[in-house]
Amino acid sequence: MILTKEVSRLVDKQEMLGVGDIALGPDPDDYFQHVLPLLHSADVRVGQLEVPYTLRHPQAANLGRDPNILQTLVKCDFDVLTLAGNHIVDAGVEGIEDTMSWLKDKGINTVGAGMNIQEARRSVVIERNGLKYGFLDYNCVGPMETWATMEKPGCAYVGIQEHYEPLFASPGSSPVVKTWADHHTLKGMLQDIQLLRPQCDVLVVNLHKGVGHTRAKIADYEFEITHAAIDAGADTIFSHHAHILKGIEVYKGKTIYHGLCNFATYIPPNAFDSGHLPKGWAEKRKKLFGFEPDPEYPTYPFHPEARYTIIASCQIESGTIVNTGFYPCIINKKGHPVVVSRHDGGQEVLDYMSEITREAELKTTFYWESDTFIGITEGE
Repeated sequence: MILTKEVSRLVDKQEMLGVGDIALGPDPDDYFQHVLPLLHSADVRVGQLEVPYTLRHPQAANLGRDPNILQTLVKCDFDVLTLAGNHIVDAGVEGIEDTMSWLKDKGINTVGAGMNIQEARRSVVIERNGLKYGFLDYNCVGPMETWATMEKPGCAYVGIQEHYEPLFASPGSSPVVKTWADHHTLKGMLQDIQLLRPQCDVLVVNLHKGVGHTRAKIADYEFEITHAAIDAGADTIFSHHAHILKGIEVYKGKTIYHGLCNFATYIPPNAFDSGHLPKGWAEKRKKLFGFEPDPEYPTYPFHPEARYTIIASCQIESGTIVNTGFYPCIINKKGHPVVVSRHDGGQEVLDYMSEITREAELKTTFYWESDTFIGITEGE
């Protein structure tokens, strides 16, 4: 059920929506035409801005990443945009500075990046009709060049350690990969959560994490970090980066969205051949991730299963999240997200989410709560 802002005030209920990766290109308003009514109906909206925007850096300028293109996010009423990610320094210091400055001037909060590590780790708190929402954001995938320091702009982060063990006596074969969070940076994240907890009613931790372009798999560190965040006081986790949906987990009654996939994500058709990426990157990408993009999606060169995406929903009553779920979406051939109902594609999205959640050995179950809304419950 979608509550309008006016009704929400009367019944003391609010709805917060979370979406995955956003990267805008030409005609950005068109990308939101099928989801705009839903975005407008919510009380709070948060999304991941995947790339920086500036005209002061040649790569961003050549890709058409003028900050003014972000005006469409103002029209969508986005309240918070998360910036901690592996692309945050693609346009240098100028990209971070101009993106944050432009959004601030337009009244959109940013979290997860800054001119130094203190600013990058700083939380954002917004208020809606007496309820306070707190947000934190961390990059868990690197590279180290994106990490902010005391003297260097960049993003907030949790470092990840990796260990490789051969399955059998055959050096060079595919190993078992074990991952875990760096103790120092994980401790910093938990301290940030504990500091924010008394300042808000609803606390959201956003994480740039996950095994890219890979169906279902959730790495060890992802469970470690998300569970630790909930234990420290987070009410829900929104995750992005993998560019494909991941399963949903309920841990101690709190919902963890392990990967929201893309939302409005434009890639120039010639991006892989324009000199902006290393030579041979397109072919290398196919070998790394084992998929061929669908040629009918020229501006959306992702895994074919990335056509399925969701808009996460947390419904709040008296300052507490009382219900979580998602609105199923399918990305059309223009790269636009489209909210689909139970009988025109929604069941396909639900079936896919059920499959990948089961494959990840999560016990969550899903059910139709309305024609366009899928509820979440902890399975046995």
